[in-house]
Amino acid sequence: MIGAKLPLALLAAAFLTMPVAAAEPAVEPVAGELLIASAAIQDPRFHHAVILLLRHDDKGAFGIVINHPLTERPIAGLLAESGGQADQNAQDSAIEGNIPVFLGGPVEPSYGFVIHSGEYRRRETLTLDSGVAMTATKDILRDIGHHQGPEKYLFALGYAGWGAGQLEGEIARHDWFTTPGEPDLVFDAERAQLWERALARRSREL
Repeated sequence: MIGAKLPLALLAAAFLTMPVAAAEPAVEPVAGELLIASAAIQDPRFHHAVILLLRHDDKGAFGIVINHPLTERPIAGLLAESGGQADQNAQDSAIEGNIPVFLGGPVEPSYGFVIHSGEYRRRETLTLDSGVAMTATKDILRDIGHHQGPEKYLFALGYAGWGAGQLEGEIARHDWFTTPGEPDLVFDAERAQLWERALARRSREL
């Protein structure tokens, strides 16, 4: 999985760019919140998972698991695996430094996402009200490699997705709790302790 090609152009445009009709009521939980897996969830892919929700509307939901670390990879290697023009690849090969890699979810594990602090923004960046953002292009990896990227970030492969009504059904079964996606939880909390810390802050039992 780690060795797969990583097309870092925006993934899941259907999730991120679909217009939401103004007349439709907001669906809870909203983008920017954290979903915290119940201890009762049997699926090992979501054991003690904490998911940053990036989109939730009547068409479905989309988020990134932020506490399942996989490994650490050279940034130059990730850029090389995503392909590109020869001259740009030569420049990318000179980029130094490694980046931790997380398993963002079981769907499309060859796609990469950077969850990052909100002071960094590109045209393709999805910015959440919590002050957290997501960019899924090669340029953000280059900027990180050149020390021009966001102050805080994590890189994830894959995502968690739900069809229309699916997440609502899981919430009704009490599979998930929710809490605001505060930057200190998203970036600063020790990953091994994040589930417990997020659970302690849960807004309500859904």
